[in-house]
Amino acid sequence: MDNRAGEMETFVRVIEHGSFSQAARDLHMSPSAVSKLVTRIEDRLGTRLLVRSTRQLQLTPEGEMYLRRARTILDQIDETDRLIGGGGQVAPRGKLSVNASVAFAQVFIVPNLPRFLRQYPDIELELTQTDGIVDLLEERADIAIRSGLLPDSNLMARKLLETKRKIVASPDYLADHGIPQTPADLAHHKCLRFSFIKGRNFWPFTDPQTNRRFEQTINGDFLGNNGPLVKSMCLAGIGIARIGNFHVQDAIDRGELIEILKDWTADDVETVHAVWAGHDHLATRVRAFIDFVANCVKEA
Repeated sequence: MDNRAGEMETFVRVIEHGSFSQAARDLHMSPSAVSKLVTRIEDRLGTRLLVRSTRQLQLTPEGEMYLRRARTILDQIDETDRLIGGGGQVAPRGKLSVNASVAFAQVFIVPNLPRFLRQYPDIELELTQTDGIVDLLEERADIAIRSGLLPDSNLMARKLLETKRKIVASPDYLADHGIPQTPADLAHHKCLRFSFIKGRNFWPFTDPQTNRRFEQTINGDFLGNNGPLVKSMCLAGIGIARIGNFHVQDAIDRGELIEILKDWTADDVETVHAVWAGHDHLATRVRAFIDFVANCVKEA
């Protein structure tokens, strides 16, 4: 009998565990049986899905596509069973892996997590916080929450937030080093940079008189790999930072940070998206989390 759903489940377990032997233990099969099953899938499809080595398994482009579709189909099977068995109602359930930028997670997600977990007790949520570019397959994440322009890809996205980036410094720093009046003045200041941004040695500005956009070279002796770290150095008077308003407005309101060069940053906007692997059917647990976070942003 054709059991493609079982084959898909085995393939997904292999990728999730990163090895045939660990997947075999999980499925109560022998490693050779699991390996043969994956080979049978490849033979039927006429293409290689995995590149095998002694240390790791690497998905081919066809393997990435198969993995996405397999997960979607397995989710649909599971939800269909629960829909029929539950009299037409499907409660979100299952494992959900989310990777969010650190500042966004700290401001919008972490304070509301208890409410989410109480509302959806059948979801097993794994939350990791990192800034920089995230590969959903490599990180094994169902959802990534990131700021900036979206690359052309087969990923789907939903805009969660649009906020202005602000140039800020502590009162102590400005008292010691003076207040920059134009972006060119930044050449004489210590600027706090993000280590994961390609253009980390430049900040964008718009001339308020001509509307000309340009990039200003910045210098500094500190680089951080996440927003809260850069913000903490800014609060400590180490230098000037460029950070999203949602992350620093509280410190500005308390007088702990002062916004500078306002007229030059009017067009400096940061957009935050929830991103997930593209497919027509979105698992209820994925949709539930994205909707929940979107409401948290609106309520903030």
